[in-house]
Amino acid sequence: FPPQTITGNFANVIHGLNANHLTDQVIQRSKRMILDTLGVGLLGTSSEVCHKVTQYSKIYSSDISSTIWGHLDFRLPPLYAAFVNGVAVHSMDFDDTWHPATHPSGAVLPAVIALSEAFPQKKKISGLDLLLAFNVGIEVQGRLLRFSSEASNIPKRY
Repeated sequence: FPPQTITGNFANVIHGLNANHLTDQVIQRSKRMILDTLGVGLLGTSSEVCHKVTQYSKIYSSDISSTIWGHLDFRLPPLYAAFVNGVAVHSMDFDDTWHPATHPSGAVLPAVIALSEAFPQKKKISGLDLLLAFNVGIEVQGRLLRFSSEASNIPKRY
C-alpha cells in the first residue's frame, strides 16, 4: 500500500467518528455551545447585516427548505438558511472563539441545523445524530486550524 497521506488520514479519522465517541463531558459541552450559539444567533437576527442578507436571500426558493431563525414564516434552501443564520450568529461577534481566532460553532451549527431540516420526514435525524454532526464539524475545523500555517500567524498580524 502507498504511504498514508495527511489528507487520507484526516478523512479516515473523521469518517470513523460515531456516537460512541461522544463522552458525557463532550455531550454536555456541546449542548452548552449549541445553546449559546442559538442565543447569540437569535440576538443577531436583529442586526442590520442580518436584515440585509435575509432580504437578499429572499430571491432563492426551493422545495427543500430550512428555517431562518427569528422568522417563522420564511424559509430558504439549506445553503442559504445556513448562510443567513451563520451571519446572524457572527454579526454580534459574541459567538465562541478559539485561539488563534476562529469561531467554531457559528460556522458549524447553522449548517448542521439547516441540513437536518432538509431530510425527508421519514429520515429525520435524532438529537444524538445532530450532536455527532456538530462535533464532527468542530473537529474538522479544529484540525484544519492546527494544519494551517496561516492560523498560527494571526495573533502577530493584529
